[in-house]
Amino acid sequence: MLAVDAVRTGCGKSQVSRAFAAELQSRGYDVAVVREPMPYGDLAEQRVQRFADESDLDGLTIEEREEYEQHVERGHVVYAGVDYAEIVERASAEADVVVWDGGNNELPFVRPDLHVVLADPLRAGDERGYHPGEANLRRADVVVVNKENSASDDQIETVAGNVRNANPDAEILHADSVVTVDDPEAVRGKDVLVVEDGPSVTHGGTDYGAGTVAAERYGAARLDPSGDAVGSIADALAKYDHLDRVLPAMGYTDEQIADLEATIRNVDPEVVLAGTPHTLSAYVDVEAPIVQVDYHVEFHDTTPAEFLDDRAADLGL
Repeated sequence: MLAVDAVRTGCGKSQVSRAFAAELQSRGYDVAVVREPMPYGDLAEQRVQRFADESDLDGLTIEEREEYEQHVERGHVVYAGVDYAEIVERASAEADVVVWDGGNNELPFVRPDLHVVLADPLRAGDERGYHPGEANLRRADVVVVNKENSASDDQIETVAGNVRNANPDAEILHADSVVTVDDPEAVRGKDVLVVEDGPSVTHGGTDYGAGTVAAERYGAARLDPSGDAVGSIADALAKYDHLDRVLPAMGYTDEQIADLEATIRNVDPEVVLAGTPHTLSAYVDVEAPIVQVDYHVEFHDTTPAEFLDDRAADLGL
C-alpha cells in the first residue's frame, strides 16, 4: 500500500500518484488506485465503484472525472465509493500494489507501507495550519515540496523548515510541476478564458492553477469572467473573491454544468484554456476551441523509478 496525500487540496498529489502507478505498471505489476469517497447520488448503489475504461465514467460529475479520468486513460483501475473495507479488499485481490490517491488533504483510510505527502510552497505555512493536512505531514515517510518552479526560495525554505520541525524523520524531496499544451500556437497571444480545477481554486484557496501558468507562458491575455457569470457559477465567484480572471470548473449537478457552459459562452473567448484535469469538452459545448493543459511532476532529487527502487523493501517489490 503506497499512499500519496497532501497538506491541502491542489498540491499536485495526483501527478505524483499517476507517476508512481505508471512506473509500477511498466514493471509488470498490477496496480489499483483507491480514491477518497466522492459519489453523489444513491450511496447504497455506489457502495463500491470500479472504473476501468472510459465508459465507466459516464454520468459522473466533473469533480469525480477530475480525479479518475487521467488514471483510467493511463490504464490504471480506480476504486472509490463508500464501503472502504470492501473497496480495499477488492482492490487488494485485483492488484499487486494499491496506490492510495488521497483527495483534498484527507488521511489515508488504510495503513500504508509507505506514506508520501505533498506540500505547496505557493501556500507556505498551510502545512502547519490545516486539519487533517498537518496530521498527514506528521505521519509522512517522505514529503515532496512540489511546484518549486513557480515558488521563491523563501517560500521553499519556509515549507522545508516547517517539515523539519514537525517531522524531523521525514525525507524531503523537491519537485517541479511542469505545465504544457499540445499546440502552443493555438494559445499564444490569444484572448483566453482560463478554467481551473474547481476544488483547488475554491475551497483549496489557490489563486490560480495550471491554466493560468500556461496562459502566462504562452503570452495569452486572460479574460475576466466575473461580469458574465450566471447562476451557481456567479455565486461561486462572489464567494471566492480571491480569484483573478479564473473560472472554476464546477459541475456537481447538471444545472451547475449548464451554468458553467452559459458563462463560457457569455465570455466569448478566442480560446478556452482548460487547466482542469478532466476533458472539459466532454461536458460543455461552446464555440471557442478548448485547449487542454497537461501537467506532470519532475523530481529534482530522483525519478519515480529510482524512488521505487530505493523503497522496494518497504513495498515488498
